[in-house]
Amino acid sequence: MSHLIDVMHLGNDRVIGAYELEGLIVDPGPSTCLDTLLAGLAAEPRALLLTHIHLDHAGATGSLVKRFPDLRVYVHETGSPHLIDPAKLLESAGRLYGDDMERLWGEVLPVPAENVVALQGGETVEGFSVAYTPGHASHHVAYLHEETGDAYVGDVAGVRIPPHEFTFAPTPPPDIDVEAWERSLDAVAAWRPRRLCLTHFGRADDPLEQLERVRERLRWSAALARPGDRDRFLAEVAAETERAVEDDAVLRLRQAAPPKQQWLGLERYWRKQGRPAQPEAR
Repeated sequence: MSHLIDVMHLGNDRVIGAYELEGLIVDPGPSTCLDTLLAGLAAEPRALLLTHIHLDHAGATGSLVKRFPDLRVYVHETGSPHLIDPAKLLESAGRLYGDDMERLWGEVLPVPAENVVALQGGETVEGFSVAYTPGHASHHVAYLHEETGDAYVGDVAGVRIPPHEFTFAPTPPPDIDVEAWERSLDAVAAWRPRRLCLTHFGRADDPLEQLERVRERLRWSAALARPGDRDRFLAEVAAETERAVEDDAVLRLRQAAPPKQQWLGLERYWRKQGRPAQPEAR
């Protein structure tokens, strides 16, 4: 079984986790947590398996390759150009995080093209089956370890803070696709995984139940956002969270899946569907 490293994002546990297995790291997290990640490694890494390139999952990739120049980096082909040249990725993230970029994510370095292995889905790499799992991001993949049956699912299986089962579907802009996400949940379920390994956070020993939790929450939040009432959306999300978990888990849920970003991603989704939503207040 893989080793879970809590990278202690912003000093909080149970927010971002990286998984290490025989020199492989799934989603190393951001550069702000690099020292914690390195301290937790059992061996020198030989490859990174990225579920997607969002900075909370993959921001430290370039820094790790700089430290370990032979490191292979597996990523979906749509995301690979943005590892090699992260300018557009940083521009997009900067619109979301503004002056908090450095505090949250730290340095984001380019990855040399020769280190990058582009995936489409359907491959087997390093003992893992790869599935293309868009919905949260257009370039999202998941990995099934063929020996253990553990599935490493990034954000497709949602955000939950142990010991709670309460789950959110993280829906940040720019490319939330509810229908594609549901198909991706079906694809992961078809693996019949033994466990789900969540970046946010930890292992789910009830994989099919967890996939249904995120499906239910995705439908709930999409329906809540559809009328275009931002204030109602944020109020309902806050109320649901506070009813479900205690204060320390509320903070961690909001850190891993900020409610305003959930709104922005779904507002954009509905606008693309031809159902305009209320613009964010300025």
